[in-house]
Amino acid sequence: MKIRTRSAGNLVIGSSMFLTAAALLMLPALALSGQTVVAEKAARPGEAKAQTVNDQQQIRIEKRTPAYWRVTFDNPPFNIFGPETIPQMEKVVAEIESDPNLRVVVFDSAVPGFFLTHYNFTPPLSESTSLPSGKTGLHPLPDMLVRISKAPVVSIALIRGRATGVGSELALASDMRFASREKAILSQWEVGAGFVPGGGPMARLPRLMGRGRALEVLLGSDDINGDLAEEYGYVNRSFPDDKLDSFVDALATRISGFDRQAIADTKRLVDFASLPSDPEIGAGWDAFITAVQRPIAQRNIGKLMDMGLQTNEDIEARLGHYTETLADK
Repeated sequence: MKIRTRSAGNLVIGSSMFLTAAALLMLPALALSGQTVVAEKAARPGEAKAQTVNDQQQIRIEKRTPAYWRVTFDNPPFNIFGPETIPQMEKVVAEIESDPNLRVVVFDSAVPGFFLTHYNFTPPLSESTSLPSGKTGLHPLPDMLVRISKAPVVSIALIRGRATGVGSELALASDMRFASREKAILSQWEVGAGFVPGGGPMARLPRLMGRGRALEVLLGSDDINGDLAEEYGYVNRSFPDDKLDSFVDALATRISGFDRQAIADTKRLVDFASLPSDPEIGAGWDAFITAVQRPIAQRNIGKLMDMGLQTNEDIEARLGHYTETLADK
């Protein structure tokens, strides 16, 4: 894939090119796993090398047994998700749905400090909007999240590092979530930047933690650590970091030995009682597309990019802090 770079000047809010990039950006709903072009900027202290488009896989599948798989996001330095990765994730989801032996899949990360983060907003919006709808009729990102939830396979998110935007939404779409007490950070930061999340957290969070706490997470747009995430019901449990892997592996191994039909039937009945409808998820996506094109959203995204979003590790690691700097004083 040909690499394209852009200067920081191309991201200023006034330009139509930035409008396109901004709308595409927070597609926290847009792509669930992949890497795309990042704006080229002058080097700053603490900046990581910008991510670039390439043909390498950003998602790996390890089939530990026929019944137990690991799906690992590996898109350094920040596990940012871009539109060219949507086809990669689609292949993974389709394989999860169709394999007759699979019973448990664990989502994890190979990138230290980052489980899965926000959408990459440098490519043209058309690279995302031109993608065909998924099997549910929704845009590919919410489509894949819905299908993960409804698959006849148990999905577990092992969260070590930052799960922001798309990362949080993937975790919420999974059947279970387990977090590192010391290293996990979850957040839906979009409202702080002036737009609406697009991957379904408005429909999922109230069902997990109640309306008040869901609004605190969504409207506060702040970072939630592992212990608070457990207290609120954002995750099932948090563990000391050195205990997390062994617990998740033991649970996944245990479940993978049980009858597949019993697992699928039980999941289906729990889904019926607890999952949001597809139209609820679709409404969130529509609201996102509208909100991300507003001038305030474009202006705030531009400010974050100028600070070093997608290139500066401190900005990515403390996104809740830097989002707060956008607020009216």
